[in-house]
Amino acid sequence: MPIINRLNMRQLDVLFVHPNGAPIIYQKLSKEYSAIEPPIWAALMAQNARKNGYSANILDCEALRLDFKESATRIGECRPKLVALVIYGQQPSASTQNMVGARLLLKELKERYPHLKTLLMGLHPSAVARQTMQEEQTDFVCQGEGPHTISGLLSTNMNEPTELRKVPGLWYREDGKILCTKPAPLITQEQLPNELPGMAWDLLPMDKYRTSNWHAMTNDNDKAPFASLYTSLGCPFRCSFCCINAPFGNNNLENWDYGRNKFRYWDPDFIISEFELLHQMGIRNVKLADEMFVLYKQHFMKLCDLLIERKYDFNIWAYARIDTVKESYLETLKNAGVNWLALGIESGNTVVRKDVVKGKFTEVNIRDLVRRIQDHGINVIGNYIFGLPEDTVETMQDTLDLSIDLNCEFANYYSAMAYPGSKLFLDALEEGWELPDEYVGYSQHSYETKPLPTKYIGASEVLKFRDEAFLKYYKNPAYLDMIEDKFNLQTRADIEKMTEIKLKRKLLGD
Repeated sequence: MPIINRLNMRQLDVLFVHPNGAPIIYQKLSKEYSAIEPPIWAALMAQNARKNGYSANILDCEALRLDFKESATRIGECRPKLVALVIYGQQPSASTQNMVGARLLLKELKERYPHLKTLLMGLHPSAVARQTMQEEQTDFVCQGEGPHTISGLLSTNMNEPTELRKVPGLWYREDGKILCTKPAPLITQEQLPNELPGMAWDLLPMDKYRTSNWHAMTNDNDKAPFASLYTSLGCPFRCSFCCINAPFGNNNLENWDYGRNKFRYWDPDFIISEFELLHQMGIRNVKLADEMFVLYKQHFMKLCDLLIERKYDFNIWAYARIDTVKESYLETLKNAGVNWLALGIESGNTVVRKDVVKGKFTEVNIRDLVRRIQDHGINVIGNYIFGLPEDTVETMQDTLDLSIDLNCEFANYYSAMAYPGSKLFLDALEEGWELPDEYVGYSQHSYETKPLPTKYIGASEVLKFRDEAFLKYYKNPAYLDMIEDKFNLQTRADIEKMTEIKLKRKLLGD
């Protein structure tokens, strides 16, 4: 499959770029352990542009392992009218860290091709559009989903401010002033199949993508080929640590309306056609990147039924909340190929968890839920956060103790971050909490990582606890024995090798 399809008949209208910041973001983990995921939003936008009659292509700098100089050269060779840098993260709720590569690339592009028009779009630019325009060497920022803004830009003279005023969801400069237009309308659920008609798989280097080590445990440790896709957009909940709805809310950060969470989903009959394409490409490992896949029964259960009918053999990983998973769903999920469920457990302390999880939330017996899921042959990824506002050393220990007791097949330990676009970010600004100095500080795995302090303990104490908790979990003999029994000795050895990689932390004096 071509890396860049050269369009010689006419100038390329838009090139969607996924910048590469992986070596800085993940340290030594980037070489072998971090996943390389297809840039879903770039692929959706490219397909939308082509649907509207524009020529489009994708340059995935991370997958191709291009540094910012090499990336700039590739972009220059394509001669696009517009370069759209798409900023989303592998974690659904994080993208700011990926601004690391975007900043370096923009600087290089402006030095080498000063007349090339650039646009920043995605989660982070939507969350802090004005700040992004002030700090980055970009001509435009898209605030919102993107389709209407992209089409509007491509249909105008981008050098003429009077025309730019007509483009919805756009931030631009006029006479040295930073201005914004009216918000772009959100794509309705009924419009999804037409406005976002699947992913431009043919524009992606599909042979370059690999899944996470743990996801491959159920696929004979083979991490490739791999693909990820959405079946829904947004989330109806309002967890204070999450920024997933930044592109789907009010178009003005200064008056951000967190109540306008717009959750929509494609019809399962449409999504199954995407799975058919993946099947034809020989892809088995699939990540459903929805912030919450196991949510609306009429959506995910129908999709599962369609997957079962077609007798695919996918190894699927999906996300759920602990209060959205019902035992009646589990057999169907497993038969559809959902071998991994990532659960947002967050905290082992009820007070801490309730403080940050907004919207309707039903307390459940977490231990019982995890066992029921595992009894149906589905592996569990427990997601935990240390350093939430109400956390103390004691409550963080509650979380660690719970995770060890649950002994899930995999566990993600995060330090609480005030991601731009989240309620915690606004709280941090209001309270004067110290935030990372650079984008890389928002990466959980970087040298410069800087989590939030809690009401009771400092950021360094939170980070120290998190890093020590990670080692306690993955070096726990009970965990390693379970992994060896359930998978194989090689999987155990791979995990033991992973724990030998020490992340250096500036905050801890490394």
